[in-house]
Amino acid sequence: MTAETTGTYTNPVLDADWSDPDVVRVGDDFYLTASSFGRAPGLPLLHSRDLVNWTLVGHAVERLEPAEEFVAPRHDCGIWAPSLRHHDDRFWIFWGDPDQGIFQVNAPEIRGPWTRPHLVKEGKGLIDPCPLWDDETGEAYLVHAWAKSRSGVKNRLTGHRMHPDGTELLDEGKLIVDGDLIPGWFTLEGPKLYQHDGWFWILAPAGSVETGWQGAFRSREFFGPYEEKIVLEQKDTDVNGPHQGGWVRTPSGADWFLHFQQRGAYGRVVHLQPMRWGADGWPVLGDDGAPVAVHPRPDLPAQPAAAPATDDHFPGGRYGRQWQWTANPQDGWATQHSGDGLRLACVRSADAHDLRRLPNVLTQRLPGTPCAVEVELRLDSDEPGARAGLAVLGDAFGWIGLQRGADGAAHVVHRFAEAVAERERDAAHPRLAPEGRVRLRIEIGSGARCRFFYDAGDGPRPSGPVFAATPWRWVGALLGLFGLAPAGQGHAGAATFTQFRISSL
Repeated sequence: MTAETTGTYTNPVLDADWSDPDVVRVGDDFYLTASSFGRAPGLPLLHSRDLVNWTLVGHAVERLEPAEEFVAPRHDCGIWAPSLRHHDDRFWIFWGDPDQGIFQVNAPEIRGPWTRPHLVKEGKGLIDPCPLWDDETGEAYLVHAWAKSRSGVKNRLTGHRMHPDGTELLDEGKLIVDGDLIPGWFTLEGPKLYQHDGWFWILAPAGSVETGWQGAFRSREFFGPYEEKIVLEQKDTDVNGPHQGGWVRTPSGADWFLHFQQRGAYGRVVHLQPMRWGADGWPVLGDDGAPVAVHPRPDLPAQPAAAPATDDHFPGGRYGRQWQWTANPQDGWATQHSGDGLRLACVRSADAHDLRRLPNVLTQRLPGTPCAVEVELRLDSDEPGARAGLAVLGDAFGWIGLQRGADGAAHVVHRFAEAVAERERDAAHPRLAPEGRVRLRIEIGSGARCRFFYDAGDGPRPSGPVFAATPWRWVGALLGLFGLAPAGQGHAGAATFTQFRISSL
């Protein structure tokens, strides 16, 4: 029997890299956003009616700004740890760009139109901002953390008064929680700010993403002093470092907490924890402070099983919401047309030997469970050296696809690069693809171990040794489609991808 038929759910509820989630309820609807770092579009927007089944409904940022900073990939930079709120009949998202400062966008509806990013406070290392509007006093506040890599400071939270319209901060800020003064605490970050029962509450993790815990802080005054308590930690479960998320209350008054777990190449998957308030007035998360694996579903109307889309037939050459470029896109990378299939230009680049440096890779998240990824590819380019393929992209990468040879023939090629390598090399010997088309398959097993296959018309064949997918520093591994050509002049043709699908193994 499945969780759906027994009235329970199984964690994680989002089994892919939806990093640093935050959640809000408006009426009977729940909405979630997550970090998107250097990919575009950014700030994914997910919707649910039951906190278990989620669909991707859009993005709040079409292009990262300032645009000139994101013409090339910056995989671990960009949009970090957003906070999602609903105030004054508008949705608000605040986030920190560690190299620029605190930004904000807002919209009347979750699907937009969203305002252009507005810089609320400029500065290096300002991360993880969260606003709060006090409806009783009319005051507005903001709390944020610090990235030591940019500011030289970490393990502390700074609080500000904010203009009620969310456009600027009204003071220089005050240190309101110093993690160095709390025995055993380090890397305090990711604060989410609330009011409850006459207290200001900050829910914030510490101890690092792989081994840490979720803390709670409370004070009668926004600027403190705050007292603290650990409210969720691994204990004897398999959920390492339960970390950073948001509290949400259902229409009936039940409380829930969504947070992430760092899972290597799979990135930061999202768990749902029950939450209640103990006799001492502190929140109790999970099973008395330990993450739950299986739990009764929230008391909400039953919903059909759903998850963010992965498969795509690319109708009219358009790609679905699940896809993101590795930097701000340029016109001409993907061409709409009257048929089906994704038509990607073979973009000329001096960096064609290293997918990690390329902005024109179209990506989606690596699923967190064993799966097979398949796509059909036709190389519509006569340019010697033009290539296109299906990739698993991270600090190390591997890909399989087609390349046009100097003799004009199309060859199946399979290449990879280690994390420390500056350029790719062959993972298998090239093989002739007589028709200039191939069906590609990557089987991703436990531990994100990938096996590559191709079918050039004479049946599926394995290619090369196993490849272990790796994350970037903060971002999980990605699946990618691309078209490339060597540096030079003129149009280099295109590649057409059809019938992209992901199935369970």
